[in-house]
Amino acid sequence: MINRTSQPLRAWFICSDLLLTLLAWMGAYYLRFSSGLLPVFKDTPDVALCLRNLPLVAVFGLIAFRVAGQYEVHRLRRFREEMIAVLKGVTLLALMVMAITFFRHDPYESRLTMLLFWAVTCWSILVVRRVTWSAVRKLRQRGFNHSNTLIVGTGRVARKTARALRSASWMGLKNIGFVDDQPSRFVSDLRILGTISELPELVEKRKIEHVFIALPMRRFGDARRVFDVLSRNLVEVRYIADVPDLAGLSLTTSNLDGLPVIGLRESPHFGLNVIVKRAMDIALSLLALLILSPVMAVLALIVKLSSPGPTFYRQERCGLNGKPFAMLKFRTMPVDAEKYTGPVWASKDDPRPTRLGAFLRKTSLDELPQFINVLKGDMSLVGPRPERPVFIHKFSKTIPNYMARHCVKAGITGWAQVHGWRGNTSLRKRVQFDLYYITHWNPWLDIRILWMTLWSGIIHRNAY
Repeated sequence: MINRTSQPLRAWFICSDLLLTLLAWMGAYYLRFSSGLLPVFKDTPDVALCLRNLPLVAVFGLIAFRVAGQYEVHRLRRFREEMIAVLKGVTLLALMVMAITFFRHDPYESRLTMLLFWAVTCWSILVVRRVTWSAVRKLRQRGFNHSNTLIVGTGRVARKTARALRSASWMGLKNIGFVDDQPSRFVSDLRILGTISELPELVEKRKIEHVFIALPMRRFGDARRVFDVLSRNLVEVRYIADVPDLAGLSLTTSNLDGLPVIGLRESPHFGLNVIVKRAMDIALSLLALLILSPVMAVLALIVKLSSPGPTFYRQERCGLNGKPFAMLKFRTMPVDAEKYTGPVWASKDDPRPTRLGAFLRKTSLDELPQFINVLKGDMSLVGPRPERPVFIHKFSKTIPNYMARHCVKAGITGWAQVHGWRGNTSLRKRVQFDLYYITHWNPWLDIRILWMTLWSGIIHRNAY
């Protein structure tokens, strides 16, 4: 089967990637000039021109795929990380081929053919890798290609690590037991094999290939001792960070002049991601305003006639970087609703909304004017719901990581809202879901949330 260093699997990927790239190069020529599927307005280049570039494509492919990290094969790598590496590698290959073609004034030059080559190469490599990993994972789930592991520690983090390894059986990591110098009295259900000083003998005797250090941060000295004890053993050692207060945030690692740097709070909303999200907001909010304008006009008229006061209610909320803005809503309460109570949250049996206002709040129709906020750039379609400054000042003192919600634009709907955490519900849960959204954002997640909002997030028992 596949050994610990995954050399056979890496060799398989190198060979399959190279073969698929060369086939895609020839396949792009066939699709463009010989299949009849696409119109040809110029003279068809001789197939010999295509074939003579095969060695160049092969060499550039090996270089580009290596640089992009396509052959970093290990058990903990996610398929989405591999997909990104493949897209980077094939894109770099296509750019290199186009550059050398332009430099040499090669007569075989076709932008559409190059686009087809890029698409076919990406698709074929990803399909083969998906099938390969599916086969490997099924074999691992049936007991093949297992790698023995030890967990250093017997506390909460160690137990969570053991449960994670059992649930992720596709990784093929089999926990043999636990090692600890200071086991607590509540470890009768754990298989403790020895102490930290006995690790080298256990590694050799049990054929251990992976050691997970799952100790609390107050025992960092013991974690360092594990590294020292295993310095002469060929075993992979990984540290499980004990950061329960950072739930919902993703940890990233980088290097600063040789120093390892761990990022505890980083958002994917930067660079091109910001442009993509803003483009989605503009396009979809414009579409929503065009479709819903008759409904909004009728609601505006009814609000105006149903009670004295303005049609729209402008309330100060905080969005990106805590910057205040005026959030628009259809007015659902009398003008002086907070005259005697001051700023308060709406409750389930709140007597303040008008009869029409209660209906608008229950159906979330009062939120429709916020598409204007999205178009102006104050808000996004999807994101954490904006809150009033007076409440933010209070919550930031009592809810851990509450201010992290403001590293992105506030949204009309969000990951917390579509899971029912809206209205007078748990703030801690809401923050947890908001932070998950921030650190896991991608355009498909936004589309998923919008779809969930249409089907289950508009009328909700916690909307009042």
